[in-house]
Amino acid sequence: MNVVRASLIAYLGAFSQQSANAFTFSPLPCNRAPTDLLKKPRSDLLQKHSISEARFFSSTQCDVRLDTMFLRSAGNGGMDDPNPGGMNNWNDNNGNGGDDENFLDVLKAWLKSDEGKEDIQTYTISLCVALLLRFTIIEPRYIPSLSMYPTFDVGDQLAVEKVTKRIRPFNRNEVVVFNPPDTFRQIVSSNYGIDAKKSKEALIKRIVAVEGDQVLIKQGKLYVNGQKQDEPFTAEDAQYEFGPVTVPPGDVLVLGDNRNHSLDGHIWGFLPKENVIGRAVFIYWPPWRVGNDGMY
Repeated sequence: MNVVRASLIAYLGAFSQQSANAFTFSPLPCNRAPTDLLKKPRSDLLQKHSISEARFFSSTQCDVRLDTMFLRSAGNGGMDDPNPGGMNNWNDNNGNGGDDENFLDVLKAWLKSDEGKEDIQTYTISLCVALLLRFTIIEPRYIPSLSMYPTFDVGDQLAVEKVTKRIRPFNRNEVVVFNPPDTFRQIVSSNYGIDAKKSKEALIKRIVAVEGDQVLIKQGKLYVNGQKQDEPFTAEDAQYEFGPVTVPPGDVLVLGDNRNHSLDGHIWGFLPKENVIGRAVFIYWPPWRVGNDGMY
């Protein structure tokens, strides 16, 4: 039964025209008849909501308080809510199962509708395009260590493009992401106790020499084909000696910019070109580090 209880909290003559439940009242003077005071709000209410019958119940005190009113609709003879958009705690279903059933019905109807079919098609195409970009063109990567500091800091997120590795050769000073070679996995498993799964995670280093180059690290400086290299991107000079060695065909030599804190080619050797995933092109997160400084 749709019975509406409206509590009135200020004077009846201040009945608001903006909200159907904004009835108000104040203490009524004893020398005035309650019926006189009820005339204006009663007529306004009947006119505003097309109500044909209203019964107001008041207390016997001088301060008349309208506790309850029953409203009967002029049209259908049933009980109507004077504030149809308002909040109430009515529950047409005695349990909670109705909401779940309604949701499932709405979902089924949406799936069968033209709009639902079009949305599903749009989502599917978008997902396929995203996956295509991810596996063939560009992918995001996260920096977990300081081996490439100061070019990359811990927490940097960068984009790695995967197309140009197929159409142009690798050059010195380029930063690449790659799958570690077997020699790396063997060394870290036996010497550092790193499990096999973690030893397969992709790495990021800088190419310092390509096939045919002769490499030497002496007194902290890198020499390629007898020429000292200018490396403004490194954190400090190397504190180890390496070489001279010649990079074999099909390989490159990669080192970390943080030379003394990087597990790189001076420990595990050369990197096969086919292990390269792509070139690092720019940092996109965090915002204050956006750019491609030092990536060449």
